[in-house]
Amino acid sequence: MAVAPGTTIMKDEIRRVTVVLLLRHGYQGLRFRDIAEVLGTTRANIHHHYGSKLNLCEEVVVEYIDLTLEKWAANWTSNKSFSAKIDGMMELNRERYLANNPTATTCRPWSLMGRLRAERDEIGPRAQQALASFATTLDRLILNGIAQAIEAGELSKAAPREDIALQLVSIADSAAAITQDGGDFSRLEQLYRSFNRIVHHAYGNPGQEER
Repeated sequence: MAVAPGTTIMKDEIRRVTVVLLLRHGYQGLRFRDIAEVLGTTRANIHHHYGSKLNLCEEVVVEYIDLTLEKWAANWTSNKSFSAKIDGMMELNRERYLANNPTATTCRPWSLMGRLRAERDEIGPRAQQALASFATTLDRLILNGIAQAIEAGELSKAAPREDIALQLVSIADSAAAITQDGGDFSRLEQLYRSFNRIVHHAYGNPGQEER
């Protein structure tokens, strides 16, 4: 359905469609013509709102990562157990996966960060910085979560905080590739659950997982 160029929702709709097309085609394959066609508007209108493909892409990537980190932060700063927070990471990945793969017959790209890492040199400095900040911010959130779990007695003081955080960040960073290699979400779920069991078997205190 066409979106009138003067409406206040046009910029939001342009960004929404841009995410879909970036996931599908990457930065190199993104065309204003395709965005305009989906929205029933003109390329000139896209240019009017965003000026250039680089500017549009940077705005979309920064917004996408900011919103993603808001969800990660809500999970890791909650009062849930550390085990439940790992499950929460998995469910946030599942939510994004299912939004782009509503059936099990295909495994289309679903992580904008994973999709654009191969093109990081072309997407502009703001987008590059946002991509780089994701891992460092998530690492900090997880380290805080580990500290909370140790203080609560769920994990022992001997738990290697940096190693645990590094592995969880690596899983999050590789999530899209893992699902595409496996053909569906099940391999990623298995990895999260396996890591959760290993951490609590090695460093957990029985009876303290749920608070």
